[in-house]
Amino acid sequence: MKATLPDRVKGVSSPPSIPLPRAKADASVGVLKALADPTRLQMMGMLKRSPKAVCICDFTAAFELSQPTISHHMAKLRQSGLVEVTKIGIWAYYRLSARLDAKTRALLDVLV
Repeated sequence: MKATLPDRVKGVSSPPSIPLPRAKADASVGVLKALADPTRLQMMGMLKRSPKAVCICDFTAAFELSQPTISHHMAKLRQSGLVEVTKIGIWAYYRLSARLDAKTRALLDVLV
């Protein structure tokens, strides 16, 4: 089936409307950038499957990465609003953010 193309007039443009407000696009890009790293994506999978918060030390052991590297990854996830942290003494426990909207949760269902 051949697509029908609109008639064009030289010098006249009719751009399509932008369906997403700039602030929403920026927030979505932040989430996508945070999830674009393989280690962070795996961390999100671990958090999604875990019935309780996960200690930073457990991520360090699972990935055989240094604590500062793991903390860097978790900071990116926290900044994007994907995870929350609770600190008890020297330990930091991470869980998925309670504020995740349904679309972000659906995205995580597909990805992890």
